[in-house]
Amino acid sequence: MALTNRVPGTTPDGHEPEASRKATPGEYVKAYVALSKPRVIELLLITTIPVMFVAAGGVPPLWTAVATLLFGTMSAASANAMNCYIDRDIDREMRRTRQRPGAMDLATPRGALTYGLVLAIGSTVGFALLVNTLAAALSVFAILFYILVYTMLLKRRTAQNVVWGGIAGCMPVLIGWSAVTNSLDWAPFILFLVVFFWTPPHTWTLAMRYREDYAQAKVPMLPVVASDRRVLLECVLYSWATAIVSVVFWPVAGTTWFYGAVAVALGALLVFQAHRLLSRSRAGVSGAQLKTMGFFHLSNAYLALLFVAVTVDPLIANALG
Repeated sequence: MALTNRVPGTTPDGHEPEASRKATPGEYVKAYVALSKPRVIELLLITTIPVMFVAAGGVPPLWTAVATLLFGTMSAASANAMNCYIDRDIDREMRRTRQRPGAMDLATPRGALTYGLVLAIGSTVGFALLVNTLAAALSVFAILFYILVYTMLLKRRTAQNVVWGGIAGCMPVLIGWSAVTNSLDWAPFILFLVVFFWTPPHTWTLAMRYREDYAQAKVPMLPVVASDRRVLLECVLYSWATAIVSVVFWPVAGTTWFYGAVAVALGALLVFQAHRLLSRSRAGVSGAQLKTMGFFHLSNAYLALLFVAVTVDPLIANALG
């Protein structure tokens, strides 16, 4: 056995080990922000504010909009933090979520759960006192559905997890409408369906990129248990449903030609790209060569631009008199 002259208490190269240090307040803040999943919250807010413009027939009351954004952010962050708490075992197995375990280690599982519960209570009380009780009830439903139905029941058990679990992600549309009107109507439910049908192809094309991660974590996403062709066929069908329902909003909400033209154009582009992916798969292209992330990014742009049109249309209607 080879002997070394390393001094006890030093590293193999003879240097003293770096002393462990306490995390800074900024690092704690970053950890809790990571557990909140800010990019997911961004997507939810994109669908909340526009529907408030439709409900108000123009610019919604400033305080209502600010309060809905604030408590909506808290509500979404609470559900996301509790999701990270429950899924902390599989987050360590996946490249896409590799930043979350470090945040969980710093915040601690107990801290993450407490953070989520405090935000849930705060958002519910805030909605009830400063917006209305209907918005508060819808927010509570969204949190419970995401945690109990999607995270705990569906996610690890069925390939249809994101189809039905996606209902939680549709709720901001109803919350935004109810915040302004203290009621519900057909128009927000049509936009609810737009987000519902949009979610599966958006998520599945991302899951195709990270198929091995989901397989290793034993999460039965559709791309893990089905062929590329089957997944992309379903993406085509859901894209058609998304495009059709988005156009149905035109007569139901009584929007102008502007929204109708944007919905038709964006829907045609979404459907075209979905068919293009399916055609490439049928031609024998597979794996990374399919470039499914292109559709994923396109679907993000689709939803954002569609809801920009939802926002702008009431302003155009008012301007036209």
